[in-house]
Amino acid sequence: MNLCTDQLALLLAAPGQLVSVSHLAADPRASALAGAAAALPANRGLAEQIFLMRPDLVLAGSFSNPATVDLLRRLGVRVESFAPETGMEDIRAAIARMGALLGRQAEAAAMLARFDADLARLAAGAPARRPRAALYDANGWTSGDASLAGQILRLAGFDNVAEAAGLHRGGTLPLERLVMADPDLVVSAARRPAASRAEEVLDHPALAALAPGRHVTTGADWVCGTPFVLRAAADLAARRPALGLGG
Repeated sequence: MNLCTDQLALLLAAPGQLVSVSHLAADPRASALAGAAAALPANRGLAEQIFLMRPDLVLAGSFSNPATVDLLRRLGVRVESFAPETGMEDIRAAIARMGALLGRQAEAAAMLARFDADLARLAAGAPARRPRAALYDANGWTSGDASLAGQILRLAGFDNVAEAAGLHRGGTLPLERLVMADPDLVVSAARRPAASRAEEVLDHPALAALAPGRHVTTGADWVCGTPFVLRAAADLAARRPALGLGG
């Protein structure tokens, strides 16, 4: 019943082991496994709906509806909750825990071995001169190194301007401060179809003048703490030469 635990479970579960995933798991804007999720019945995190599916185990997130989680537990359903991952060690721990919960320890061990090998390759490819990048989204929100997006940025070979601004975990970065920081790259989430006043800052001409031709958007690989974050970092690192930001 949680977008991110859904994806870890989809990566590790045996065929037929999953009876349902959240409706968000089939949204390609947020889920790196939207195709696989679309083949399963979707739920909207409602206790009645989930209880009638008679699951042995419900996988939730720490921000899942607490009333739903509490009711399912009072009805005798086992619920395991995962906190959001903010770094590579969190992801490793989540993979191992998911493997144990699903009885798929061997598959989790194999995934961890691939994860560690890919992580080592990314670290070995870090440039001698690290360009500077800014994560900048609706309402001027930026993420620091103590965030999943910040870790992806660092793995891709970039220094994060949020750190110089003292926003280690993240926070609002006024557009004026962003312009003064003069990053080599600006990274923003893909825009949603519906108009949002919160996103109007992303249309400001001052932002458009920053790092001309060096604006990139994030995708579903950036959203959850899964092995796909390494794919996101590798894709961003591969853009450095074309952006003139080092090999």
